Amino acid sequence: MWDKPQLLNALADLLYVAAAAALLTALVVWAVRVPSLPIKQVVVKEELRQIKRDELEQALAGRFAGNFFSINLENVRAATETLPWVRNAEVRRKWSSQLELAIEEHRPVARWEDAYGHVGRNELVNSFGEVFTAVLVESEAKDLPLVYGPTGSASEVLQRYGEFSRILAPIGQKPAQVRLSPRMAWQIRLDDGMLIELGREQSKSPVNVRLARFVEVYPGAVAKRPTRPSVVDLRYPNGFALRGKG
Repeated sequence: MWDKPQLLNALADLLYVAAAAALLTALVVWAVRVPSLPIKQVVVKEELRQIKRDELEQALAGRFAGNFFSINLENVRAATETLPWVRNAEVRRKWSSQLELAIEEHRPVARWEDAYGHVGRNELVNSFGEVFTAVLVESEAKDLPLVYGPTGSASEVLQRYGEFSRILAPIGQKPAQVRLSPRMAWQIRLDDGMLIELGREQSKSPVNVRLARFVEVYPGAVAKRPTRPSVVDLRYPNGFALRGKG
């Protein structure tokens, strides 16, 4: 073997690689176990609207075991996402003693009740059509529309709310409530209290078409009436009915 230079060179290279691997392993073990480089600060990138500092501190209490290298980022992320207003969280190390938190808060766009009108659960719908549970101060909650629907239909109901709002805008009306019943029938209550019964989707007379037709005749058929109807029934394919109070 000693008279074979190529074999000796290969053996030397192998020994160098083994030594480097051992040194790297030792460095990793040292970095994980060394008591230095503790996490001293958590930096939140975004300004938080709903989450209070003390709530975040309480959620993260006891999650900083280890040092800069060994801390479990997944545990920190999961603890952050237990807060009601957190939709998504990301955690990064920032040399040499910081964690950087990127928190996406839910942005509420509507209050949510199920199709049977069960209340008191503090359920809201965010801008992605997702239902979440959180407490919103009354002054902010009262400005949000109320939407109803069967379980899993929040995204569809929110989309319809946007469509109905655009259709009604030319007559200066806005939905205060949009409801999808368990029988898949649509209902709108305007901010002035008027109830619009749209019924179920029809292939020959879609819900949006019936509502747009009503908007076209609204100035003459409704707005000029001496008394405003309390209910407008648009479930007919080629017309509608008005009902007054009582």
